[in-house]
Amino acid sequence: MEETDEIRGMALPLEEEADLDPLMDRIGDARCVLAGEASHGTHEFHIWRAALTRRLVEERGFSFVAVEGDWPDCWQVHRSVTLADGSPEDPTRALDAYRRWPTWMWANAETAHFCRWLRERNALRPTGERVGFYGLDVYSLWDSLRSVVLYLHEYHPDYVETALEAYRCFEPCGEDPQTYVRSLRLVPEGCERETVELLCRVRHSLPAEAADPVERLNIWQNAEVAAAADRYYRSMISGGAEAWNVRDIHMADTLDRLLHFHGDGAKAVVWAHNTHIGDARATDMARGGIVNLGRLVRERHGADGVVLVGSATAHGEVVAAPRWGAPMEVMPVPPPPPDTLEGLLGGAGTGPEHRALFVFADRPDARWLRARLGHRAIGVVYDPVREWRNYVPSTMGDRYDALCWIARTSALRPLHLEREGRGELETLPTGV
Repeated sequence: MEETDEIRGMALPLEEEADLDPLMDRIGDARCVLAGEASHGTHEFHIWRAALTRRLVEERGFSFVAVEGDWPDCWQVHRSVTLADGSPEDPTRALDAYRRWPTWMWANAETAHFCRWLRERNALRPTGERVGFYGLDVYSLWDSLRSVVLYLHEYHPDYVETALEAYRCFEPCGEDPQTYVRSLRLVPEGCERETVELLCRVRHSLPAEAADPVERLNIWQNAEVAAAADRYYRSMISGGAEAWNVRDIHMADTLDRLLHFHGDGAKAVVWAHNTHIGDARATDMARGGIVNLGRLVRERHGADGVVLVGSATAHGEVVAAPRWGAPMEVMPVPPPPPDTLEGLLGGAGTGPEHRALFVFADRPDARWLRARLGHRAIGVVYDPVREWRNYVPSTMGDRYDALCWIARTSALRPLHLEREGRGELETLPTGV
């Protein structure tokens, strides 16, 4: 009963963009705001995250948005929203071109709506002041390798053989990550030597004073992705936390690279799943040796310079797949158990449509923020029947700085249907 009273006392309205004022006050002069989603396939999480980002761009001068997506695909969106020569006038075209499963994570109407707004805003700004849109993830091995090969072929032909050597090393796998991982059981070193050599060559071939800064960033990052992707796949052999850690460290390194690229005073908004942006030290992930983006960014930029915003829902619908690589479905999200975060917040609400914003600095000693509670995490793979597997024990007051609570949620709106695909290998926590 005491916790219910605390929750009701802390709950702030969350009905319109102006209701984000208390969160904006909490953000203050922070350099990095990481905005999470409890599930990839939920309409409301995308909408409120976009609303917060618009305000950060307009009112606080944030420099770019970095998402849990592939660098090459997001680069095409970046080119569109920054009005690069030859890019699509409508960013929806770039998003609709996503083909690697699960496409709906970013190829959706909600992301397209935000990116159209971003392009319109950027059109009113000088080139150097336009807000970017980048991908942080590690999965685009073959696309990134092709980008590097094409660049070196045109500008540094003496280095092409190094790039082709890396590409040929992976070529027998037919762009299938699972085939590559299986091959590592016979040849454990895989293509490590080739990708490291390629990265070194790219770094050497791109002196700052001799290269277009934008193209330099793109090619350098593609080489970083290739090297990190090889580490990621090799780490799959040993299992455990290593693969997850390789991925999140790569995302944190990419974020730092982007902050450096945008210069002194640069500020970043990150869009990713709660399991990436909430501090892993406040969950049982830490017990398994897992680090994550939220923890790394806090450690690198200081707690005062970083604000972590989580999200949660009680029930509704979500877009997900029943198994890895399967076509997406609209699935029901069942009501949560009463002894979870979602059950506690739902029990304290005023009805099925209840929404609230919680800013934890207002009541850091609240009992529900210090308690260890299961917190639902729905990935791209979801089985509502086995709902119990989706709860991550967490101390909310340490995991986030704020939380957006939306009791009833609805499914994301994908831009296109997708066929069943091989996709990438699954990591733990499942599909996030």
